[in-house]
Parts: sequence; structure tokens; C-alpha cells
Amino acid sequence: MKVRARFAKQGKVRFTSHRDLARMWERALRRAELPLAYTQGFSPRPKLHFGLALPTGAESEAEYLDIDVAEPADGGPAELDPATLPARLTPCLPEGITVTAAAIVDTGVMSLQQAVTSCTWRITVADTTAQDAAVAVERALAADQLVITRERKGKSVTDDLRPLICALAVLGETPDGVELEAELATQPRSVRPSELLSALDPPLTERRVCRIHQWVALDGARTEPLLLGSAVAPPAAHAEVRAS
Repeated sequence: MKVRARFAKQGKVRFTSHRDLARMWERALRRAELPLAYTQGFSPRPKLHFGLALPTGAESEAEYLDIDVAEPADGGPAELDPATLPARLTPCLPEGITVTAAAIVDTGVMSLQQAVTSCTWRITVADTTAQDAAVAVERALAADQLVITRERKGKSVTDDLRPLICALAVLGETPDGVELEAELATQPRSVRPSELLSALDPPLTERRVCRIHQWVALDGARTEPLLLGSAVAPPAAHAEVRAS
């Protein structure tokens, strides 16, 4: 059985790497005593499958993780209610990581990295005004190409980001700066918000980044990855002691 969990990553924990996040989840799942499925070999590890890596320093309201659950030894149905998992797992995770929902998904469902086609980002930029940011956004959307050069495996690679910008808009000014919202494609490659900002004319300075949605295609419509299974509502707030 495969369980898909949605979680938020906010606050100071946003500076932890993707590898450290995986270790946090392994510890949390052991503390919660979930019946996990393990890999074979000399060093068995829980079978966990993360979605697209979040840039270090970015926050998120919509991260996803697939967890393989062990089948009962007697061959009967697994006794695991996904509706209980948010309240069961959140106290076992560090402050800032909150499990918001969970669902059972078919074991043959496409992996998160393959299934997600775009992400929506809330981006706060500094040292500009909403009017100037709007001009930069209009130029980008009107452009035929937005070419950037990046380093990949020691070589310079040139990419055109324009086909990968699904949507881009200025939301307005906040006490922290000017807020943008962008939907950026993940295929054939993911576009980082920092790459988008550097491609604008003039380039904008990133202050805060938060991934607010990940999207997959389901029956011709765009939906979130959790809805590939039977989604459950988030639980009520609790006051249990969290792991450090």
C-alpha cells in the first residue's frame, strides 16, 4: 500500500537541505511506529519517494511524499487510516514541518517527479515598486524568448524560459516588498523562481519564496497530487509536543 502525504515546510526549517529533510522524515516515521516497507540489502531503508526538491531557503505549503506501507503478515488488509496520519506524524517532525493531509494512492500511480507538470509560487521581491515590477512582468509575457545561461555539470547551458512560464502576475505591495505569483512548468525541466527573476528586464531581487501548489493532470483537468487518491481533510489543531 502507498500513502501520499502533503506537508508544509515553513520558518527556520526552510534552510534544511532535501537530504536532511529525508532524514527527518525517516526519524518521524519510526517515532510514529508506522508499518513501513523497507528496501532489501545490507542497509535496509524505508521506501520513501519525495516529489520535486524545494530550493534551500524556500518555504512551501504544498510538499508531497509517498510512503510505502508494509502489508500485514497474514495477507489481510492493512489497518492504517490515512485520516489519522496528520495528527500522528506532525508531532514527530521538527517545528515548521506540518502534515496537512494524507490519502491512499494506487501502488501503480505515476511517481510525483513524473506526474507534477507545474508549480505555483508566491514570490516576494525587494528594492522595487508594484508599478516597476508590473512593467518587468509585462515585458516577460510579451517576449518571444527569455534566454538564460546556467552551469550544468561544469558546462554552460542556454535555456529559453518563456515556454515554461505558465502564468505570471503582480499581486501588489506588502510590508516585505512586492508580491508576485508565478506558475512555472516542471517539464521538460523545472524552472526555479530565482531563474525567473534573473530573466526579467530589469532583474528582480528575491526576498521570500513559497511554493503554494503543485499540479498534475487528471482526466484532462489540473489538480493537486493528493487528489489522485482519496483525499482527507486536515485535522483540527493540536497542542502535542513536537520533535526538535
